[in-house]
Amino acid sequence: MSNAVQRVSKPKLSFWQIWNMSFGFLGIQMGFALQNANASRILGIFGADVHELGWFWLVAPVTGLIVQPIVGHYSDNTWTKLGRRRPFFLTGAVLASIGLILLPRADIFVSILPALWVGAGFLMIMDASFNIAMEPFRALVADKMDDSQTTTGFSIQTVLIGIGAVVGSWLPYVLSEWFGVSNVSEEGTVPLHLLISFLFGAVVLIVTILITVFTTKEYSPEEMRKFEGEAEESEEESKGLLDIFTDFKKMPHTMRQLSMVQFFSWFALFGMWVYTTPAISHHIYGLPTTDTSSAMYQKAGDWVGIIFGVYNAISAIYAFMLPKIARRIGRKQTHALSLAIGGIGLISVYVVPDANWLIFSMVLVGVSWASILAMPYAMLAGSIPAKKMGVYMGIFNFFIVLPQILNATIGGPLIKYLYGGNPVFALVASGISMLIAAYLALRVDDREDVVMSES
Repeated sequence: MSNAVQRVSKPKLSFWQIWNMSFGFLGIQMGFALQNANASRILGIFGADVHELGWFWLVAPVTGLIVQPIVGHYSDNTWTKLGRRRPFFLTGAVLASIGLILLPRADIFVSILPALWVGAGFLMIMDASFNIAMEPFRALVADKMDDSQTTTGFSIQTVLIGIGAVVGSWLPYVLSEWFGVSNVSEEGTVPLHLLISFLFGAVVLIVTILITVFTTKEYSPEEMRKFEGEAEESEEESKGLLDIFTDFKKMPHTMRQLSMVQFFSWFALFGMWVYTTPAISHHIYGLPTTDTSSAMYQKAGDWVGIIFGVYNAISAIYAFMLPKIARRIGRKQTHALSLAIGGIGLISVYVVPDANWLIFSMVLVGVSWASILAMPYAMLAGSIPAKKMGVYMGIFNFFIVLPQILNATIGGPLIKYLYGGNPVFALVASGISMLIAAYLALRVDDREDVVMSES
């Protein structure tokens, strides 16, 4: 056991130190945005039916469910020349880049397996790799920052996430409409503008991660113990992998409450990412759900990229406002309000008169997305011990992937048997789920919610 010693405050970080520390998230989110806006379209090109899309997306969160807590555990208990967090998100970035390059080129492996199955495999690799990179990145922010700066730190991270996601979401449209890169192709093959977009995303991902790796120094285990007011660890203290199950049982009260908020938030997000392209092509453009190769379908898919870019752009702007709003009304109230606004945005997709109005819907979604990326982690960071930061961030990810697994399992059958084959109702259900998350956010006990001193 560790004996308590005098606790030392972490040094306050400058804006640019926080910016560089989080810069790799720009590349991660650019790749993530390319996946979210285009993976369903690519799988559709390779032959996936709209009712099957959720099942092909299922492998990724299942992998994340297994990988995340293990990565978190080992990142808590590993120290290398690169530190303890950086080796993991660097590895994740390399693997994700490979997935980005090969997912849209899955058709070149048809001599081995059908392109659809190869594409689903690369989607799994890519999503699992993003998971490997994301949570150690969030743990790094919590490691480096004093409690008084955590909301600011996660808000700056959200700004960079928004910038990367906007570029990733808009890139296919820009290449097609501004630079004349072809957005049509032979049946069963991915258009050139998507191939170039995914390749560019892979390059940006590696470069931005390397910038963070080379500009950010991690605190040593000895320094972290001083910040927590702990003496040297006893050799008898267990650090086995099975401790994850013990940590799960001992989740702090605030973390348990936030977990349910995350569950309903990410059930909504997964439904939006998987079904927006078929929903918009069918509900707004009037195309049959079986159409995955026409020029009009590609136009609808490119427009989904644009509106996804809108919600990410709004999230980057709104993230600057989050610390001030949170200081004024409290963090959980800020999060609840933001989630409610996003829920209204998702439901509004059903009633908008044309495609241009979807921009308004996604503006509202952008408000919730900014808060989802920042506020739960700011509240969580203050409720868990620093020496368990990685594993608890990994366990927290359970409540991101479990709702995705549930949605992936039931989403397709619901569309087929309950929604009459109309995928737009999957977005309405996502909006309702977001409203439930907003209600649950109000019930969170946030110990830092009353007095927050940001600097």
